[in-house]
Amino acid sequence: MDEFLCVTVLSQVGETESDFNKRLIAFWSHMLRNREADYECVYAESTRFHAVNERTSRQYFVAVEAIDVISSELTTAGFTLEPFDREDTYSRYEATPPDWFQLEH
Repeated sequence: MDEFLCVTVLSQVGETESDFNKRLIAFWSHMLRNREADYECVYAESTRFHAVNERTSRQYFVAVEAIDVISSELTTAGFTLEPFDREDTYSRYEATPPDWFQLEH
């Protein structure tokens, strides 16, 4: 069975939800064009943005085997990640509507 980690990506302090969303779209477009195999390891995205202190967040289910690459790429692109526990894994069946949508690959 596939195992995923839930990764929470944070906006910059004071960044609007719209600007954060634009940066996420640009980031994932870059990943799709340049690191397609790694992009395909992102199984699902939360359907809503959430507020975390003074920031906006979005969550992703990332395959365990790709977490180092995805987290490194996100950090390099200027995103902050909430700490995640590598032992706290999820199955694909835990990313269900209406809170999640599966990314088409």
